[in-house]
Amino acid sequence: MLRALGIFQRATADQLWRMLRPTDRHDRITRDTLNALKDSGLVRVETRLESGHQLWVLTEKGHKEAKLLLPKHVRISALRRLDFDDEGRPVESDGYDEHAAAVTSTAAVLTGAGYGTSLSWQTEIAHRLPYGYTQYADLTMRAPDAGVPAMLLEVDRVTEPVDDLMDKLRRYSEWFELLAPKADAAKEKAARGAMVHGFRLWSRLYPPTGREGYVPVAFVFTGKTAAQRESRMRRLEQAARVYFAGASYPGRGAGITAVDYHRVVPVVVTELERITADPAGAACAVWRRLGRDEWQTLPEALDNPDGDSLYAAQRKEARDRRAEQEAAEREAKRPVCTCCGAKFTDERWQQVRQSSWPGKWDDLCEPCARESVARAEAERVAQRQAEEVAAGTAAEAETSKARGLFRRRG
Repeated sequence: MLRALGIFQRATADQLWRMLRPTDRHDRITRDTLNALKDSGLVRVETRLESGHQLWVLTEKGHKEAKLLLPKHVRISALRRLDFDDEGRPVESDGYDEHAAAVTSTAAVLTGAGYGTSLSWQTEIAHRLPYGYTQYADLTMRAPDAGVPAMLLEVDRVTEPVDDLMDKLRRYSEWFELLAPKADAAKEKAARGAMVHGFRLWSRLYPPTGREGYVPVAFVFTGKTAAQRESRMRRLEQAARVYFAGASYPGRGAGITAVDYHRVVPVVVTELERITADPAGAACAVWRRLGRDEWQTLPEALDNPDGDSLYAAQRKEARDRRAEQEAAEREAKRPVCTCCGAKFTDERWQQVRQSSWPGKWDDLCEPCARESVARAEAERVAQRQAEEVAAGTAAEAETSKARGLFRRRG
């Protein structure tokens, strides 16, 4: 309880119940705990809202206690000091507007739906740009166990111009593109895909997203009518497409429809009224990724099924098609034996192609070539034997002739 108030500064019992005890049927235990902390001097009621809810804050004692309880990496919010009038009576503080209430309610509902714990949140985190402007995020969430290592949230009550929302996206995009200190600009420019993020400042401050692209940004709309909120989402989608729409993969070939999301800001939208419909509302299909029409769960909306995974599958398909085409073209060129009509085996084809000089039987397959060689060898042996027989017969005739002459002279 103290840690949650240390992060969010002010909260109602209803918000703390949703955040810390979402499985309870009501906020009675939360209210009892707050009253016990009040008796201990750790918390106090700052004011009562128009809704009837009491707004709780830390006392100075509770602020010191919360600071000890919070991890060092979690920034504690400023202390809300108790003011007194001229007569020494406590004065109810103001300044807690509906936007602040919506921010805390958003964190409470998401936590209750399983997105981290109260320690997963920080408010008003600064993202400083080199030209002097600082973009503050209403909320930052870290819920790796729920499939969202990091996400920036902006709560909009449908009061500011859509151009202001687009400017926020532009500034986030500019901040994500900032180089980290001592990063090699030349190597960053030459990097491809996810490798580029290792050179950027954001990767030093936020964990890897586990997906393509920068840290996602969520817009939570609330207030006005459902039709007005829907219209606002569509107008933001049209105006800010340059910041969230992916690009074609460099040098992609035919049949590659996958989208490269590595250098864009994934943007999702929802409505506070939609995610507070039930305790598990934020875990349901209540998120829409800009650029898509369907409502999905948050991890589904942040995933990129048409990104790297599709690109790898399509590249494999393209390689397979190319291999099949090359194989067909090669098969069409495969020699055919002029004797039996059979196609050459790979070994016979390679043997013929590696031969330095055209061979007598290069147009024959291996079996026919062997038969031809054997037949030629048999013919050569038979011819040699015939020649030897003829030579022997001639020699014998010469010998007989010589003997006959010798007998006549004798």
